[in-house]
Amino acid sequence: MKTQNILITGANGQLGHEMRNVLAENQRFNAIFTDVAGDDIVSLDITDEAAVEKMVTDEAIDFIVNCAAYTAVDAAEDNEPLAARLNGDAVGILARVAKRHGARMVHVSTDYVFDGKGCIPYTEDTPTCPKSAYGRTKLDGERQLIDALGDDAVILRTAWLYSPYGKNFVKTMLMLGKDKPALKVVFDQVGSPTCARDLANAIVTVMTAEQWHGGIYHFSNEGVISWYDFTKAIHRLAGITTCDVQPCHSDEFPAKANRPSYSVLDKTKFKATFGVTVPYWLDSLETTINQLLTVNS
Repeated sequence: MKTQNILITGANGQLGHEMRNVLAENQRFNAIFTDVAGDDIVSLDITDEAAVEKMVTDEAIDFIVNCAAYTAVDAAEDNEPLAARLNGDAVGILARVAKRHGARMVHVSTDYVFDGKGCIPYTEDTPTCPKSAYGRTKLDGERQLIDALGDDAVILRTAWLYSPYGKNFVKTMLMLGKDKPALKVVFDQVGSPTCARDLANAIVTVMTAEQWHGGIYHFSNEGVISWYDFTKAIHRLAGITTCDVQPCHSDEFPAKANRPSYSVLDKTKFKATFGVTVPYWLDSLETTINQLLTVNS
């Protein structure tokens, strides 16, 4: 089987880092990692269609995996045009170039495309209704992708992403747990955490399936939990016993962007299509905590 060339965008982010790890020893793919230039990273402005066209042409790209996004949820409320450029227009650019070159495309989206007012897990057919600038711009990216590639594109919606890399909730709670005697964490927002390594493996599963299955899919770890319960689990697994974590309501911590109260994604379609099981959130969290403790020991 011939080696296939993959263009990975957003390679400096959490998911991008895990894609680098997962693909490091995969002989089936030759990955070109792009973002702001760095070690083993090629600089690529995904808002520049000519630059994307040149990259895809020069590297004979077979797959584009878009891990890039403007993810500063609150900042997006004040910078929606910038968020729209990165989360919406850039996706359209990547998709149009993929179309011209016959490349497959996998794009990562978010639970924020829903209104967060549900009470049963969101399926791929649940009507979208974003309540934040971040959610609106991510939904625009989905629409631009579908406009260009139709059902041939793969959209993976995820939620509550964390990893050993960059800034995320798990690392923040570890830091605060060690530094503060007490914390308040909201208990009225529930969802399913997603380990970035598991999401990276899911993307590789999509690309290595015996046949291509385009469409929208949901992927997060199994299980449902509140941010409060998630924090308690983080501290327990890390052996943090000196921080008193107490539950509170969301309105005690007002934010510019509307946060979904309910972010649970139904993964039935992904599991049935690709014949996989999805790891339980607590198992994946324990693995990540152990990684972080090993690095910091």
